[in-house]
Amino acid sequence: MTNDTPRGPRIASLGGGHGLYRTLEAARRVGAAAITAIVTVADDGGSSGRIRRELGSVPPGDLRMALVALTDGEEPRRALWARLLQRRFGGHGALAGHAVGNLILAGLAEELGSMQAALDEAARALDARGRVVPVVDAPLDIEADVCGLGGDPRIMRLVRGQVAVASTPGQVRRVRIVPDDPTPNPEALRAIRDADLVTIGPGSWFSSVIPHLLVPGVVDALAETSAVKVVVVNLAGEPGETQDFSTERHIHMLRQQAPDIRADYVLVDPSAIPSEAERDNIRRAAAGIGARLAVAPVRRGTSAAHDPEALARALAEALRGS
Repeated sequence: MTNDTPRGPRIASLGGGHGLYRTLEAARRVGAAAITAIVTVADDGGSSGRIRRELGSVPPGDLRMALVALTDGEEPRRALWARLLQRRFGGHGALAGHAVGNLILAGLAEELGSMQAALDEAARALDARGRVVPVVDAPLDIEADVCGLGGDPRIMRLVRGQVAVASTPGQVRRVRIVPDDPTPNPEALRAIRDADLVTIGPGSWFSSVIPHLLVPGVVDALAETSAVKVVVVNLAGEPGETQDFSTERHIHMLRQQAPDIRADYVLVDPSAIPSEAERDNIRRAAAGIGARLAVAPVRRGTSAAHDPEALARALAEALRGS
C-alpha cells in the first residue's frame, strides 16, 4: 500500500512521550487516512504518577501528549486547546504540577467507565486526526535488571518503576513488565493488524518502546499484519537507561527482549553512522530482525530530536518502497 492512494495510509505508531509526539506529527504530514497512537501505560512520575496512585487510573500523561499531537481544527483554536491540555498548575497546593489534560482525562475516565472511552470522547471534542489507544487498559509497572550501581559492575540490581528505570545511573540489561501477562487492549491489536504502516519508536527505549513488545499479543499482531513496519531508532543514547548506546545496540536490545520481532526497515539518521564499519554493523543488526537499513536525514538541526517534516518524508519513502 503506497501513500499516494486516494484515501491515504492507515498508520499505527507504538511509543510514548516526546518521541511518539513527533512520530504522530510526522504521520499527519504523510496524509494518513487514519492514525492510531498505541501508548505505553507505565508512567509513575509527576502528575501521572499521582493520579495513578490516588485514583488507580491508567496514567494519562503519555496519552495526553499523543492526543495533543493529533488535535486538529483551525488555528488559533487548535493551538489554544493544545496549550490548555499541556498547561500545568503552579503554586504549592494539591493541584501544583498537575497537567490540565491529565485531570480532564482522569475525570472523563471516571464518568465514562474507562480510559479508552475517555480518550475517544476527548478525541471527538478536539477534532483529533486519529485515535489514542493504551496498549493495556490497566496501569503497568516496569522492572529492570541494572548493573553498575555498586562497586562491582558484575552485580545486577533490580530497579522498579518507569521513572527509576529511565533515570538510573547504571546500565539496563533487561526489562520486564509487571504483571507479565496483562490483557492487551484489543483496539491496539486491531489497529496494528489493520494498518498499512506501523512505526516502532523513537522514544525512551527501555521504558517507552520495548514495553509494548512485552505485552502478550503485540508481537503476534506485528507478525500477522501486512503493514510496512519501520523501527525508528533514537538519534543518540539517552542519559540514564541508554547512555552511550550505539544504533546497533538499540536494535540488538529489541531483538534480545522480543526475539520474534520482525520489521521491514530500520530508519537511521546519517549522523548516527560514524563509519562504514558501523554502517555494516547496523545493517547486520537490522537483518537480524528481518529489516533493511534505511538511512535518511531526520534529525532536527543539531538536537537529539526527530524533525516531523523530514520523518514524514522518510516514512512516505518506506511506504513507496514496500
